[in-house]
Amino acid sequence: MRLAVVSDIHGNLRALEAVHARLKDSSPDLTVNLGDCLSGPLWPEETAQYLIAENWPTVRGNHDRALADMSVPDLEKVDGFTHQCLSAASLRWVSALLPTLRLPPDILLCHGSPEDDEVFLLEEDGGDHFFPSNESQIKQKLGKVDAGLVLCGHTHTPRVARISGQTILNPGSVGVQAFPGLTVTGSPHARFAIATLEKGAWSFAHHVVAYDWSEAAQRAEASGFASWRHGLLTGYAGKRT
Repeated sequence: MRLAVVSDIHGNLRALEAVHARLKDSSPDLTVNLGDCLSGPLWPEETAQYLIAENWPTVRGNHDRALADMSVPDLEKVDGFTHQCLSAASLRWVSALLPTLRLPPDILLCHGSPEDDEVFLLEEDGGDHFFPSNESQIKQKLGKVDAGLVLCGHTHTPRVARISGQTILNPGSVGVQAFPGLTVTGSPHARFAIATLEKGAWSFAHHVVAYDWSEAAQRAEASGFASWRHGLLTGYAGKRT
């Protein structure tokens, strides 16, 4: 079995298109999406329609939840901008996403951690950076989850960890490599992962894909979110605004 894993697209259609073209070369049996699909000053409605057409198993991220819950959006914030861009059909789609999915043979999909979409499963919050969780912290956040493979996103940080016979994969982010004030990867390339099950054991490949990040940066700036420009162009943190 070969599984393609994407996460944290954040409305970056250009990055998604580049990732999708590359993952097709791997001929996956299934592609799964770990959430935070649309929220960003880029192409939220176009990204929603792309994902609806692909119909990949998808879980709800914390920003997806915010979009679904929002009645009077703050247009100065990225979720508010995204909300006003989305059609009724796209809002219905994002509102219907579930927080977790269980897939055969023994796979759990979540966004942050199984019980909370805002809790980092493999990292701790250092304020202006992430640092790796230790074994006991990961076990605590997994709780009673017994899936052999747990797929998570949220921190935009590609990682694989193995804890007491369970393997956890974060594929990194398709669309955003650094937010203002928070360094994530240090390059602007889009990320995804391939998980392969062979003879009862999982192996993993992280993929780093070039796309037209200059267009994405220009789009963010034109949408009124110039603070996103530096991160999209470099993968390094700009100043918080």
